Amino acid sequence: MSLHKIIVVGCGDMANIWLDYVQQRKNAKIVALVDLNEGAAIRKKEQRNLEVPVYTDLKTAILQTQATLVFDVTIPAAHKTVVSTALTNGCDVFGEKPMAENIQDAEELIKIAEATGQTYTVMQNRRYLKQIRQLHHLVQNGKIGDIKELHADFFLGPHFGGFREQMESPLIIDMAIHTFDQARFIAGCNPSSVYCYEFNPKGSWYDGNASAICIYEMENGSVFSYRGSWCAEGFPTSWESEWRVIGTKGTAKWDGFNTPSSEIVAEVSSGEFIKTTKQMSNDFQWQGREGHFGCLDEMFAGLEENRRAETDCHDNINSMKMVFAALESAKTGKKVEII
Repeated sequence: MSLHKIIVVGCGDMANIWLDYVQQRKNAKIVALVDLNEGAAIRKKEQRNLEVPVYTDLKTAILQTQATLVFDVTIPAAHKTVVSTALTNGCDVFGEKPMAENIQDAEELIKIAEATGQTYTVMQNRRYLKQIRQLHHLVQNGKIGDIKELHADFFLGPHFGGFREQMESPLIIDMAIHTFDQARFIAGCNPSSVYCYEFNPKGSWYDGNASAICIYEMENGSVFSYRGSWCAEGFPTSWESEWRVIGTKGTAKWDGFNTPSSEIVAEVSSGEFIKTTKQMSNDFQWQGREGHFGCLDEMFAGLEENRRAETDCHDNINSMKMVFAALESAKTGKKVEII
């Protein structure tokens, strides 16, 4: 198994998770830290007791260390520059979401990856939770029949302060992509259109729209609805939303905290006004690691098995399209086709 020589770009707190992971992996080694703020890179080097050089320029770092893989842990505005530089200088990339600040830049990065033959995989850590994998299994194994509807409710009241409370569309831009990506994963398909109403409710402490209602038509003929708010205090959902998936045979539910469950129509219920249902067992157990480490495991597996990882850029751009199509719909007041 070949050694992955890794450069970490972006030396904020988030980089610690990625660095923790590498420490546990025998065939991976950090060879450099890069940050426009050289002081931040030096502090991270000292904090982590790393014997590696620090740089302010990624291309120079790649050429001098002969790195093979770049971890992009920068802010979204820097992703296009970091990823394109890494790809065109012979490195694969694992990066934080979102791929870029807009669809055009994201599509350009896919073209660069294809032209260079390198891979670009995006962190979607919330796919790698035990209960999400269980819900995916419940739905995809056909126990509830063909999917007709998916519904996700997300209601929390976090007081972040800082940039999120100043964003134009904090909920959809910064958080909803997780739920949208989970919806694609659970349904096993992509959306074809969306109608979105975005608003900022009375009493909100956000400058921009902290609440939204979205209706997506999915490619398999089902409908996915999303109701969300970041200024809803009282009876909070989990950060993973509360889910109901309705199929032709029954329904699967997940409250965002406990093990998902399902009920299907009992065979003896024919002719009843409200048909009798029976609860189905859910014995599927996710064997992988959860969160960032689970996603990183899959990223490395894809790289080492010479295949696209589950959250490869070619797949992940479909979650980005859900976000930006929703924003376009909210601004125009019209249903938007997703191409």
